[in-house]
Amino acid sequence: MDGELPQARGTSPDTAAEDQQRANGARWISLRNHLLAFSLIFTCLFVTHAPLLRLPYFWDEAGYFIPAARDLLLTGSLIPHTTLSNAHPPLVMLWLAFWWKFSAFTPAVTRIAMLLVATFALTGVWRLARFVANDAVAAATVITTAVYSVFFTQSSMAHLDMMAAALTIWGVAMYVERRPVATVIFFALAPIAKETAIITPMALLGWELLCPLISRSSRLELCFQRRNLARTFSLLLGWLPLAVWLGYHRHQTGYFFGNPEYLRYNLGATVTPLRILLAMLIRVWHLFGYLNLFILTLLTLYAMSKPALLERDGSDRRRIAIPVQMVFAVVIAAYAVALSVLGGAVLARYMLPVLPLFILLCVSTLRRRLRHWVWGLAGVSAAFVFALFAAPPYRVAPEDTLLYRDYILLHKQAETEIARQHSKARVLTAWPASDEMTRPFLGYLSKPLNVVRIENFSEAELQRAAQATDQFDLAFLFTTKWQPPRPLWTTLPFGEVIQKRFFDYHEDVTPERAASLLGGRVILYENRDNEWVAVVAVERVENAALQRPF
Repeated sequence: MDGELPQARGTSPDTAAEDQQRANGARWISLRNHLLAFSLIFTCLFVTHAPLLRLPYFWDEAGYFIPAARDLLLTGSLIPHTTLSNAHPPLVMLWLAFWWKFSAFTPAVTRIAMLLVATFALTGVWRLARFVANDAVAAATVITTAVYSVFFTQSSMAHLDMMAAALTIWGVAMYVERRPVATVIFFALAPIAKETAIITPMALLGWELLCPLISRSSRLELCFQRRNLARTFSLLLGWLPLAVWLGYHRHQTGYFFGNPEYLRYNLGATVTPLRILLAMLIRVWHLFGYLNLFILTLLTLYAMSKPALLERDGSDRRRIAIPVQMVFAVVIAAYAVALSVLGGAVLARYMLPVLPLFILLCVSTLRRRLRHWVWGLAGVSAAFVFALFAAPPYRVAPEDTLLYRDYILLHKQAETEIARQHSKARVLTAWPASDEMTRPFLGYLSKPLNVVRIENFSEAELQRAAQATDQFDLAFLFTTKWQPPRPLWTTLPFGEVIQKRFFDYHEDVTPERAASLLGGRVILYENRDNEWVAVVAVERVENAALQRPF
């Protein structure tokens, strides 16, 4: 012992080695658990989506995201050239091009690649819920989120929102686990999937700066962690990759935010007080009521009127910590407000990055306060599945339910019939059918048809087209604004005016009315829950003096 200093307790070489082994073992167990969760979730998603994997591309997939990713695959260019660039960041297109490069350029490969993204998102939900609540809440939250109609349909569709949701959820998980480096990485990647994902880190930055001021006047501890200016302002790094992308886009195209028409539609035409208020009401509906979400909301409100239940040890059942709840609330509110100001289309899928946070809060509340919470969530999940298959009594975007499948099958059937019987015909139609008929890689036809494009199937557009019936032989009409077959309420006259003014609404004419306007007859008509297609054969007008171009 002479000449040696006693070592501090717990710092001997043997103890340090044991601590390192335990840490390595814990990391291995954690990795194994995450891989098992990922595998189980992917298997369930793959099985439930199997009937949808070979469907051709739908609407915005066909109009922008698939052509943009295909351009990247064929030319290596991050800027699409077969469609107008909308300045959307390229991460999703890079992801799809990667899988096409090393697999095959088919809808099935595309949809499986997106299922991997959805699986990653749900694995992030599972990790976040386990950390802030427990295993039971985590499993219930994952299941409830996965079967919600909007999340389910978007899981296999080539849109930007699912990847933005996945990276945002993982960023929030890293944030509440106090992993600043991982937080910045995920929050920097998310806006490269979709630019609006920058909302989350900016909302957290603002909250960290304001929270200490608010907490002084509150009896509750609202702040998630003590203010650390270096850590707080590190959230600004989320802007860096997005700024690089926008600068590159400006250099290549001359525009920061896409072509001028896209910028006008998504910003210039939206910044009016009345439109912002209306969009805010729609966002609240999307978060708390849409497609049977109101059942989960009402059940949660009922549970909040009940006292907390006891665990087996006699303590109150654990709730999500108030500071964490505040973090969730701030992010959800920031998304609702920001997307009410920005963006022309008010689509439910835009709220996917924050929807799991709301569901997690509800599930935790039900587990804490209702004895039969599992049965309650089983009923909620059943209602979500019902909404997936049944046409709701109010307007929805077809992509939010399996109505989009009806749309695709009807279009493929009708367009195949046109190609088979009228391969030389000139076909009058509107987007996206105009792309479906001229771009075989979208999965509808093997050879392109000769298409004459119009804007939509409103009365005014078809009256205009009727002045030039020598320019086309057939008209292919379809639903562009889905209407419920059994509406819960009738739109008030002023409501229709507001929708036309602020939300690009128009009413499609019926096939019979279209035939009357074009001087033809309906030779094909199919309808599934008010998703319909029709083909009108045009009878020639011999008097050329009555014809003029449109």
